[in-house]
Amino acid sequence: MAKIKINKLTNANVYMNGINLLGRAEEVQLPQIKHKMAEHKALGMIGTAEFFAGIDKLECKIKWNALYPEVLQTAANPFLSTMIQVRASLETYNGMGRISEVPATAFLIGTFKEFPLGNIKPQENAEYETTMAVTYAKLIVDGLEIFEIDVLENIYKVNVVDMLATFKKNTGA
Repeated sequence: MAKIKINKLTNANVYMNGINLLGRAEEVQLPQIKHKMAEHKALGMIGTAEFFAGIDKLECKIKWNALYPEVLQTAANPFLSTMIQVRASLETYNGMGRISEVPATAFLIGTFKEFPLGNIKPQENAEYETTMAVTYAKLIVDGLEIFEIDVLENIYKVNVVDMLATFKKNTGA
């Protein structure tokens, strides 16, 4: 009989350039890894196929729960890369309750391309959402590297296996 295991990730903490921003970020939208696919069709094929052709641009959005000058000072500089860490605790449950709790950490490097002056409403907390163009992303869960992408260094690893090893060898990179 199969035992059901359910993973829950319900909270996290954000670090910017190593500075703990506990309680300041309301929401983080991590980059969506989107494979670019190249269409291939040819005489003699009964259909069309798509094959991997690269990775689409990566983007991260962070919604801040108030105005933080140190965050906006960093976000205002489009020439300086920023390191973001999102650290969480991944919980696993089964019929007996929580059976494990392991670290899950996303590492990002990029430059901010949007930083707002905020939406201010009467008797409501102002909202500030920054958008970052990401050039490096890595996810580690319980010490296991799930993936690593570095657009500027031509790195794409899944489970520490270099997906571009043959391409690099063939091109002399």
